[in-house]
Amino acid sequence: MDRGPHTLTVSEVMDERPLGRFQVLTILLCCLVIVLDGFDTQSIGVLAPSISETLGIPLKAFGPVFSGALFGLMISSMGMGPVADRWGRKWAVVLSTLMFAIFTLLTARVTSFNELLILRFLTGLGLGGAIPNAVALACEYAPKRLVPVVVCFITSGMPLGLVVAGLVSSVMIPRWGWRSVFYIGGILPFGIAFVLIKWLPESVRFLSVRGADKVKIARIMGRISPELANVSVSRETSQDHARPGMSVKYLFTEGRTAGTILLWVPFFMNLLILYFIVSWLPSLLRQVNMPISAGVAAVSIFSLGSIIGSLVQGPLVTRCGAYIVLLADFSMCILLVWSLALVASSLPLVMAVSLILGGSVAGAQAGLNSLAAGFYPTSIRSTGVGWALGVGRIGSVVGPVLGGVMLSMAWTPQQILFAAAAPAFCAAIAIMLSNRLRGSASAYRPAPDPSRA
Repeated sequence: MDRGPHTLTVSEVMDERPLGRFQVLTILLCCLVIVLDGFDTQSIGVLAPSISETLGIPLKAFGPVFSGALFGLMISSMGMGPVADRWGRKWAVVLSTLMFAIFTLLTARVTSFNELLILRFLTGLGLGGAIPNAVALACEYAPKRLVPVVVCFITSGMPLGLVVAGLVSSVMIPRWGWRSVFYIGGILPFGIAFVLIKWLPESVRFLSVRGADKVKIARIMGRISPELANVSVSRETSQDHARPGMSVKYLFTEGRTAGTILLWVPFFMNLLILYFIVSWLPSLLRQVNMPISAGVAAVSIFSLGSIIGSLVQGPLVTRCGAYIVLLADFSMCILLVWSLALVASSLPLVMAVSLILGGSVAGAQAGLNSLAAGFYPTSIRSTGVGWALGVGRIGSVVGPVLGGVMLSMAWTPQQILFAAAAPAFCAAIAIMLSNRLRGSASAYRPAPDPSRA
């Protein structure tokens, strides 16, 4: 249908163009936020053995500490999504970054279990608001055909942050102790927040959907490409309009109910596995008489595999479809977690299995993030991604707690790792069942490429 000259929407203009320098910079800034988020969120697992020995807190008591930050993440993911869908992504990202920076700095001064628990929860409130809004913002500056690749790319920032945390910890803990790692984890995001204030733009798609000032939209379009500054764009189509009231309810309207539920199940299961492994792997290896450095190395190599898996996932989802790729990820996860249980006493084999396991678990998470970002329209994208991650965070809270419970019941590391394969099995079953439910399988297919229309 001919819409006439200069009457395209912002989305249509951006979807027909390649990525420009301004868009790449915006996506990289979002990725940097997620790197810092990953550093802060997951460094506690690396630092737990050192904190335990310094403060006299038993390792088996760290379950609530691990889960405290994740519980804060869950609340903030669910709460900040609707806020961003109403008032914008940029300031939600900036304020979340400042918040977790401040509470991370305070964590460096803890002297007791209760202080550690409270400050990790408060840090989680900041961390949880950053990821869904950074994902939504990056997604909205990418052409639709590149959304899976872009989202998987920035999702790789989470394991990259953990790799950095492992490397930094291995150097700083022997010299200055575990507190120095929290200082670094707070100072860096505090400084980056001011960079975001100056350089991070608001989502131009969001501004278009909300009917913002056309001059403001034209200014951002001009930064994308100078010739777009004078192009008149219309508001988004009826599918992507501003929706009144609570945005959460729209996750279950307009035919999205089945897709939303089928996203939440694997989100819950996969984040349970991810945070269980990251939180407890160093401690479980310590239980089989390996040095603390072995745990740090195992988590670092797991994260290296996670980076590779996240980067590979986007092209695979685009080419094969998310259904096939996610099913393969979860099937591999089952086999690899069992393998890890069998080789837990051999450091070289632990390293090898951890590398591949990281790729499958983080690859699945990157695919799920991409799927959620593409499934929801702009007006409710932060809410959709935030609530999917929020439900996943319930799993991330449950995972570390279950690890502590199993240790308290005197389970061996091998028994605990065998049990950790169960959530992957449940996620694989959910993916298989989703393809059988009429109307829901479309949520697991890649978005059509406009350039091939």
